[in-house]
Amino acid sequence: MLDPWGKFREECTEAIRIAFQRSFPEVNLEVIALERPPSTDLGELSSSICLNVSKKLGLNPREMASRVVQAIGLYKAEAGSRILFLKAAEVGGAGYINLYADKERLFDAVIKTALELDRTWGFLKTDSPVRIIVEHTSVNPIHPIEISHSRGTFLGDSLARILSNRGHKVSRHYYVDDLGRQTAIIAYGYDKLGRPKPTSKPDHFIGDIYAITSCILEIRRLKARIKEAKDKGDEDELMRLQKEVDDWIAAAEDLRSRQKELFERILTEVDRDSDPDEAIKELSRKYEEGDEKVKSLIREVTDLCLEGFKETLSRVGVEFDSWDWESELAWSSRVEEVLRCLKQSPYAKLVSGALELDIGAAVEDLGLRSLLGIPESYQLPSVTLTTSFGTSLYPARDIAYSLRKFELADRVINVIGLQVHPQLQLRVALCILGRRDLAECQTHFVHGYVRFPMYRMSSRRGRFVTLDQVLEEAVTKAMIEVMKRSPELSEEERKKISEIVGLGAVKYAMISTEPKKDLVFTWERVLDFERNSAPFIQYAHARASNILKKGEVVDRSVNIGLLTNPLEHDLLLRIAQFPELFVRASETLGPHLIADYANDLASAFNAFYDHLPVLRAEPRELRDARLALVKAFQITLRNALSLLGIEAPERM
Repeated sequence: MLDPWGKFREECTEAIRIAFQRSFPEVNLEVIALERPPSTDLGELSSSICLNVSKKLGLNPREMASRVVQAIGLYKAEAGSRILFLKAAEVGGAGYINLYADKERLFDAVIKTALELDRTWGFLKTDSPVRIIVEHTSVNPIHPIEISHSRGTFLGDSLARILSNRGHKVSRHYYVDDLGRQTAIIAYGYDKLGRPKPTSKPDHFIGDIYAITSCILEIRRLKARIKEAKDKGDEDELMRLQKEVDDWIAAAEDLRSRQKELFERILTEVDRDSDPDEAIKELSRKYEEGDEKVKSLIREVTDLCLEGFKETLSRVGVEFDSWDWESELAWSSRVEEVLRCLKQSPYAKLVSGALELDIGAAVEDLGLRSLLGIPESYQLPSVTLTTSFGTSLYPARDIAYSLRKFELADRVINVIGLQVHPQLQLRVALCILGRRDLAECQTHFVHGYVRFPMYRMSSRRGRFVTLDQVLEEAVTKAMIEVMKRSPELSEEERKKISEIVGLGAVKYAMISTEPKKDLVFTWERVLDFERNSAPFIQYAHARASNILKKGEVVDRSVNIGLLTNPLEHDLLLRIAQFPELFVRASETLGPHLIADYANDLASAFNAFYDHLPVLRAEPRELRDARLALVKAFQITLRNALSLLGIEAPERM
């Protein structure tokens, strides 16, 4: 039996269904909802179905529940040994049906199953496995991975882990956005410097070149605009532009203070160029056309940045099965074919030479509001697919990329921030192409921003917090805590544990907040050893591991009936419900549900640990039963943390 709690739930559902058939055959029960009551005194599961159905029949809900409960008792007597875990049913409150488990039998099955399955415990397999692509992170290769981007990294990685353990064939994809002005700016600055070898971590080095080059170019542009405003005598525009250029000059001074030599070299080279903006446009155009010389330059600088990304991602245990290049789509016939098909639709039109797609009209004509979940009051704007001189823009390439992904998968999940319009426009475009089926199978997994209080971020100005910075600080702060709690550890052990705790703390912070909500990042919360954090949860695992090192779980059958304390029952129930929670997280795409569960499970264990002895428990049979409970807890917590990509340490 892979899921004893699931079996108990099935028995309760079937008992209510048959009881209604016998007592109220006129009632057609499509869904029988079962909830966990606020207290186990009211049973392990409860149903309010009589409260709902009685209104339609004009009956008293409590009397109705009484008849159902009586019928359940008769059904149980008839079924005999076929019912394993349903012990009794009672009427509760105004008409609830409270269902009680045979706890000794249920908990015995749970512990035996957890101990036997070990690393596969809780991971129920789907009956309908499919091929799924999870695309996540996909940071533009122009600077290091920012902490905000890393939220998508950890959510996407957790989703992939959950879906893979559910039995789906999951492939993790990274979309390398290497076309456009931003990449051309880096290539321009990098080339002007003579294509130097990085003097720091590659993505940080490339990020400095991007920020400095972008800053210098922006100041030049604004100064030219200021001159125009002066010539026209436009005082309002002049004041606005002056304020903007002052902000950029302040950013330039900050960059110069951090990278003086690099800043001066780029400034000198840009000043020598009569028209750097035109040179950058030319680089972008030639790259999209596949010019070999420009390809060599931009691929070189992009690969350097990706090298740095891979180093960071490797540190946090995130891997990709495929790195998909935007440029390769442009060089193939895929984008051209998409544009050709869209041009034939009634929703394509030329506006000042650029191809636009009337998304709003398509939504109404094709009746897509219900399919895509678009409210009646919500109007989607048109999307521009090409420039006025015919080259494709990002949305066109994104459509081609979606079609390519569906050649490899049955379902696609794009883990992307709050890009509501682009993702909806993309799905509407698939419908225009006659691929409504694909639009239905493409999910935008949206996540909110990461906010650092009192810190104003701007990638173009070089003002951002990198994931590398946060990881280093997390490990350093974890080291302080580890030294406080375990001063006897060797330096090597402290470093290893601090790395596990620091990385886990950052991952948990990114995943535990409901994805659509913004995350306010504070160290007080992230590294709180007392509650709702990875260190708090990891510490519970370390406590359990320490107990198990001193007292081995016996091979012979233990008497689970000796576990009668409410704290033991609370912990056992939470362990029992892990498979159910895992399935819910996989079906609803809810990694944060796993994080919440791990926190609740750790809290239940700590309460048990603080009040009940294990190794000193008497009699010996009670000690053995509690050791088995601790082992089942350790397995369950470790498996839950593995779904978040968080390591469960045995010492802290």
